[in-house]
Amino acid sequence: MRILVINPGGTSTKIAVYEDEKLLMSGQVEHTQKDLETYETVLDQLDMRMNAMFDALENEQIPLESIDGVSGRGGLLKPIPGGTYAVNEAMLEDVANAINGEHPSNLGSAMAKAVGDKLGIPSFVVDPVSVDEFVPEARITGLEEISKHSWLHALNQKAVGRKIAGEMGKQYEDVNLIIAHLGSGISVAAHEKGKMIDGSGARSDGPFSPERTGGLLTYDLVNLCFSGKYTHEELVKKISTASGFYDYLGTKDTREVEARIDAGDEKAQLIWNSFVYQVAKEICLYSGVLFGNVDGVGITGGMSHSKRLVEAIRERVEFLAPVFVVPGELEMEALAAGALRVLSGVEDVKEYK
Repeated sequence: MRILVINPGGTSTKIAVYEDEKLLMSGQVEHTQKDLETYETVLDQLDMRMNAMFDALENEQIPLESIDGVSGRGGLLKPIPGGTYAVNEAMLEDVANAINGEHPSNLGSAMAKAVGDKLGIPSFVVDPVSVDEFVPEARITGLEEISKHSWLHALNQKAVGRKIAGEMGKQYEDVNLIIAHLGSGISVAAHEKGKMIDGSGARSDGPFSPERTGGLLTYDLVNLCFSGKYTHEELVKKISTASGFYDYLGTKDTREVEARIDAGDEKAQLIWNSFVYQVAKEICLYSGVLFGNVDGVGITGGMSHSKRLVEAIRERVEFLAPVFVVPGELEMEALAAGALRVLSGVEDVKEYK
């Protein structure tokens, strides 16, 4: 089976072609600000991105007629269980209406469907960011007007879960895991027998990240909101893109932070130690969610390339279970694998309603 994978980002579109599980080609089509500035909405970019993608495939000598299925990055959809979904009109309508906001990933389903319709082949999305499998207890916050929802790195979280389970000689649906995705955004999730039943993300709770606050002290945040120091938009931007490592150290590059530590920068060392402390604490917190029955701890995301970071976290959490490190992200191969599982009959396709 030959699968085309499409992963739209803010200024690029990642594409890859897999022959079963083997990567045949991968590339990234760049989109300049000039390319994008004439479009009012994300979906208005569809034709431009499609043409650029077709040109890239032609340059790589990948015949369109050789493709058996296409898998796109799922956008900001309704809360749904994890799995592989056929792209349908209900899904396209929801991304067109931006029901949970405008985001480049909303193009993933539209591009997949356009290719599928053009070639007469199935089109899918896999484990979109809106995957929500939280148990009811996880949603209660202590304030009835606010409930907790799942906004995690679902695609990579679940792909890493399957990979770790495979290394154990087991199925993802048979193990309990705690996985920390460490990048510009952080998510830590408890996986119970194939479902992410609870988790945290660094725009609302959990550890701070290179650019986000993570969880904050409630009373102090309320006071800051009403201090007159920030407008609503300014404070949202600060906690989303200009806090964490950046607020303390003036950089979002954790490699630079490590270099400053090596040069004897005590403040950089303190912030680094605090980050390790918070990530380890969050991982251990979710062991209680799983009644202590933890088969493995996973560390993934871009920051997990750092041996210093991984070993510091491992030292604090390996008493729970064996620690597995999966550096970077598995998004592209996860999109291909989800489509392949359906096309080969291993998994049933799901319907988005």
